[in-house]
Amino acid sequence: MSYFSFQWHITEECDQRCKHCYIYALGSHAKFKSTSESQMDRILSNIETFAEKSNRTPYIYLTGGDPVLHPQFWNLLEKIHTKGFRTAILGNPFHVTAETAGKMAVLGVVKYQLSLDGLKDTHDRIRQAGSYDATMEKIPVLQSAGLQVAIMATVSKWNVKEIPLLIDEVVKANADIFAFARYCPSVKDREVCCSPQEYREMLAACDKQFKKYEGGNTYFSKKEHLWTLFDYENGRFDPDSYPDDEIVYGGCNCGNAHFTILSDGACYACRRMQSNVGNALTDDLYDLFTGEKMDRYRVYEKFEKCSKCPLLRFCRGCPAVAFGYSGGNMYAPDPQCWYGVK
Repeated sequence: MSYFSFQWHITEECDQRCKHCYIYALGSHAKFKSTSESQMDRILSNIETFAEKSNRTPYIYLTGGDPVLHPQFWNLLEKIHTKGFRTAILGNPFHVTAETAGKMAVLGVVKYQLSLDGLKDTHDRIRQAGSYDATMEKIPVLQSAGLQVAIMATVSKWNVKEIPLLIDEVVKANADIFAFARYCPSVKDREVCCSPQEYREMLAACDKQFKKYEGGNTYFSKKEHLWTLFDYENGRFDPDSYPDDEIVYGGCNCGNAHFTILSDGACYACRRMQSNVGNALTDDLYDLFTGEKMDRYRVYEKFEKCSKCPLLRFCRGCPAVAFGYSGGNMYAPDPQCWYGVK
């Protein structure tokens, strides 16, 4: 089955005040935006039309803010479930109870993603006091209802040395999935980014942890694209084993298999950078995906460093991190990529 993912931000309202939050970075928190019920119906219909035209199955990730805080959250879940689309929630722990978790499961939610950005003191400093304990407490609550629990970390200078240690805690908590992505900076705060050496050392430490817990209950997702470079250097990945064609086999999904829809209907190629290609309330999603605006995000020969790399079709680092770090160029070199760096 070929999935196409939609990360749908239905509200900006949130209980936390995270240091790396896009909403607060953009200054839009003075008045939280939310999608109205009629707008939800229009967007959901647009997603359904996209599925028919593209012959792809939607995988809808509801998020925000905290999507549970939207007054139409449960109605929307029911409508998505009626259409038979796969659904996951990216949210906070604070409104998860045995009752709400069970209701989500009945309405077809398969996964709930929570965030842990380091060990307790670091995580609470980045997000909110008490957030770490609340997150850990809700893992068994969600699992008891039949939902998978994914733990996601955002890696930066603030926590890079704690991520390998966090794996011990995540495994101890019996989380189903663990993954991490990188902090997306602006030019003003790019010192928060790790150096290439720091990042590679963290991957090496995490790799040892993954091996330590191999075969256990926690699945370690290597969604961070520089894992491909790490595995290539360690003889675990061979690009020459793939056909000599022009197919993109892996790496960033920007422009390939993903849309972000914001609370005002704005459609982004990637939420982590300014990449507006249209609006899900007024534009046909299939036309947007196959159109010229989206084509701008899949011109692979434009990657300044990656286009010269044997891993171009498999990695490409994180264009969003490159975009923020460079001040607006997603094709600039990934600031954490160590390939060719001496």
